[in-house]
Amino acid sequence: MRSKRVIITGATGMVGGCALRMCLENSVVARVTVIGRRTVGIQHPRLHELFHEDFMDFAAIAAAFIGQDAAFYCLGAYTGAVPDETFRRITVDYTLAFASELYRQSPRAAFCFLSGQGADPAERSRVAFARYKGMAENGLLAVGFPRVHIFRPGYIYPVTPRREPNLMYAASRMLYPVLRHIYPNIGIPSEDLAAAIVHAGLHGTAVHDTPILENRDIRAMVDGCLPGAVRT
Repeated sequence: MRSKRVIITGATGMVGGCALRMCLENSVVARVTVIGRRTVGIQHPRLHELFHEDFMDFAAIAAAFIGQDAAFYCLGAYTGAVPDETFRRITVDYTLAFASELYRQSPRAAFCFLSGQGADPAERSRVAFARYKGMAENGLLAVGFPRVHIFRPGYIYPVTPRREPNLMYAASRMLYPVLRHIYPNIGIPSEDLAAAIVHAGLHGTAVHDTPILENRDIRAMVDGCLPGAVRT
């Protein structure tokens, strides 16, 4: 199998950080390009880190998008953390600007997008998260990539303890180990999700032949393709 080049954004976040580490540990990956506004704090011979402020326009760093085999788009904002206009810009406009530049420079790349459970492809939901994620999904599917993998996890359980962004997330972290036994598709561990995203970008999704992977599909993929994944 030939070596592959991948590009990641959102690598300072929980899932993106896991995906970055897994790519650097994967012998199939020859080079990892990270686009972000702050450093990931890792030194590695196969890591190329680029700092970029304007996520609406990537023309100044277009060369970084050339020759990529897969993109892992894990950038996002927590609901309620920013005003609605900013939330839409981060969720929809940043995503499509990044995807458009990648398609111009690497039209055969696979694109993996971290969406979320409840995303509304009709774009009519009263819930901003669902409406904007649906818009981003529709835009990505229209770009022209040969493979788009859209991940819609439920609650993402942080395998590595972290400072939770708000009380709701703190409560979810505490309750998840119990609730997952009653509602298996309520969520997925962060490392399992990242492993599924990386596998999809590098190898595809096997028998799953649609772009959308709901939480149950992600769990099935982990069970079928990724032995040794986290079971938290």
